[in-house]
Amino acid sequence: MFAHIKNVLLPLSTVLICSLTSCNKKFESDNYTAYFGGEIINPLSRYVLLCKDNKVLDTLILDEKNRFFKKFDSLTPGMYTFRHDPEYQYIYFDKNDSLMVRINTGDFDNSIVFCGRGDQKNNFLMEMYLKNESDKNNMFDLFDRNYDQFSKSIDSIYARKKAFYLRKKTEINWDDKFDLYAKASLDFNHLAKKEIYPFAHERRTGEVVSTKLPKDYYNFRKEIDFNNAQLTNYSPFVRYLTAMLNNVAYSEADNTFNLEETAIENNIKKLNIADTLFKNEKIKNSVLNNIAFMYLLEDQNMHNKKKFFDRYSQLSTDNSGHNEIKKIGDAIQMLTEGKKLPDADLINEKGEKIDLNSITDGKQTVLFFWTSNAKAHMVTVHKKVNELLQQDSGHESAKARLTDCKAFRALYPQQKWQRSSAPTFPNRPFGCAMLPPHAPSLGHATGRRARADQERALLATAFARHTRAYTTLEQNFSRRGHFYPRRPVTS
Repeated sequence: MFAHIKNVLLPLSTVLICSLTSCNKKFESDNYTAYFGGEIINPLSRYVLLCKDNKVLDTLILDEKNRFFKKFDSLTPGMYTFRHDPEYQYIYFDKNDSLMVRINTGDFDNSIVFCGRGDQKNNFLMEMYLKNESDKNNMFDLFDRNYDQFSKSIDSIYARKKAFYLRKKTEINWDDKFDLYAKASLDFNHLAKKEIYPFAHERRTGEVVSTKLPKDYYNFRKEIDFNNAQLTNYSPFVRYLTAMLNNVAYSEADNTFNLEETAIENNIKKLNIADTLFKNEKIKNSVLNNIAFMYLLEDQNMHNKKKFFDRYSQLSTDNSGHNEIKKIGDAIQMLTEGKKLPDADLINEKGEKIDLNSITDGKQTVLFFWTSNAKAHMVTVHKKVNELLQQDSGHESAKARLTDCKAFRALYPQQKWQRSSAPTFPNRPFGCAMLPPHAPSLGHATGRRARADQERALLATAFARHTRAYTTLEQNFSRRGHFYPRRPVTS
């Protein structure tokens, strides 16, 4: 139904191209020719990147009608990604596939529809992705429930998705290579909830539920191939790994430590777990890098950072990863107390360039940030800011700055930045706003988790001229990160 409705909305030009690329042409066994093209509505740049394993394979330039098309003389079957910054999505190519995609940047994920040879598999992946995203955005209440209620709810959701998966598998008749990703998109979203539940339930309700779980609760871990290199960069798998490592480290944490001690001990523990669990060097390095990215944004103790980096360097063999981590560490050092924020060009709601320091120098200012890729956090932080504004009613004008990302997205195409110097904020579904000088501290009001989220976002400022490193970080946070606000206390 999903694919049918979207195909009805395709323009005639796209339908004609899809018809041409989906014909039943016969190919020789050694012919790996493939085609990829499409149309971008409201483009944010003049190109699309085709990538594999986080490496750019080709830059596809948009023509005057915002379309692109490329013949690949030889394209290895497998999972790829296409990027139209700030967004990206997966695309799977079988041998000799000819795929067209139509995208509207105003609603990137929901607008994507594939046609041509290989379209059914990719439309399945998109529909499963959207089901999982909807599920993820609505799952917080599940973590408040007792184990029996939680288990019954997630099993029911999983059963519905599995029925959809089995039906599509029969209809499309895909092979085992594609099924690896199809099954992963089904299973790992479900298993991540099971990993998240114990610590999210305790954080949100105060109840320690880990001691009440069945003895076989984690038996599913025995069935997971943690060393399958094909899943290394596949977000459902990576998100599950993040949840699992958090859960194991959290369950073994010594609650007598203070927050900084807990952060360093937990994250070194994650490094050690990854070193033991992953035998595939590529996967191990990827996981170690992910742990390091997230830790550097969580703990601002510079002594702890050296201790952490020493252990990370002992375990990781990824020299390029070491360099990225060092860049981020240096950027965070620029954000310590007494340091001046780096120069960064921002865009206000009128489309005017402003310098960050020109609006913060000599003023007591609180910056807060959000990303539309983490919708739960975006909603939570805006609610918190509105609460702070109510405490300081003399600054009504600040409310006007709580604009969503649409204003910035509309302004972006008007700018003529080169790719290498494009500022971080307006080039992403990312927003920032400032509270008035006398507003209470957002970090103080919302605790350590909010502080960590602020620091994630503030890093973008320090990395305004290091786009590649920030993009890597943003992918880790927005696609893989978790944010579990405490359950509101009602009077």
